Amino acid sequence: FAREVGNRVLFMADGKLVEQGSPTEIFEHPQSDRLRDFLSKVL
Repeated sequence: FAREVGNRVLFMADGKLVEQGSPTEIFEHPQSDRLRDFLSKVL
């Protein structure tokens, strides 16, 4: 859903901003292990 409606995606964990970027950057090229783990579970 975020890929189609947003132009920026923010990923937070434990109340801290972990990563931010365009939907393409976030979903296709995640930088943090935490985000990669999250995406592997929800996509």
